[in-house]
Amino acid sequence: MSKKKNQLNHLAIIMDGNGRWAKKRHQPRVFGHREGMDNVERITLAADELGIKVLTLYAFSTENWARPKEEVAYLMNLPVRFFDKYMPTLMENNVKVNIMGYLDELPPKTYDIVQRSMAETANNTGLVLNFAFNYGSRREITSAMKELGGLIEAGALSSEDITEDLISKHLMTARFGPYSDPDLLIRTSGEQRISNFLLWQIAYSELAFSPKAWPDFNEDDLKMFVENYQTRNRRFGKVDESDS
Repeated sequence: MSKKKNQLNHLAIIMDGNGRWAKKRHQPRVFGHREGMDNVERITLAADELGIKVLTLYAFSTENWARPKEEVAYLMNLPVRFFDKYMPTLMENNVKVNIMGYLDELPPKTYDIVQRSMAETANNTGLVLNFAFNYGSRREITSAMKELGGLIEAGALSSEDITEDLISKHLMTARFGPYSDPDLLIRTSGEQRISNFLLWQIAYSELAFSPKAWPDFNEDDLKMFVENYQTRNRRFGKVDESDS
């Protein structure tokens, strides 16, 4: 009897390699970011066709502020370019936009566009396109601990009440309910590290690494990784009887 395929509900991608991709073409780093932005639309539609329910993309980390000012300014303007260009396509495909991170620290123009994109797609019921923007996992976990500490100080919570489930409910992905933790994490560009991304949530996620830079990562690559994931043996720390 054939083995049941794993259902991939939440896919997370670290979109890496834009700058190096541009450098190889003797172009400025921002050229790679622009190409990477266009690829978001292609991969989002492909993920939707594959039945993925949540697509989380690492767009800008809390550490990325240390990059050159010109590059940061360009990255802050990318959401404006992206949603101005692709909002009709997102609406046509019933895509719901979510942006998680420390949004109140964004420049006003960037803040306004991300809030508007979430509001305009709030009633869509299809794939959730979730951008991690000005996001860092250690900071996210620290914020959750502060929230729980505040509840303890207020007498609304006891330390004995803290469970893994409760911590998860205070993280930014809690809004996705049963799909809060990624099933699969892909990183492009050949680098094999997590870079402070969803550290709590990927405790039992499957990991995959593509040698391709993000602008070159295409729909066929995505399909290949999804099909590979569907055949993996996910044990979650348990023993698989078929292995004995």
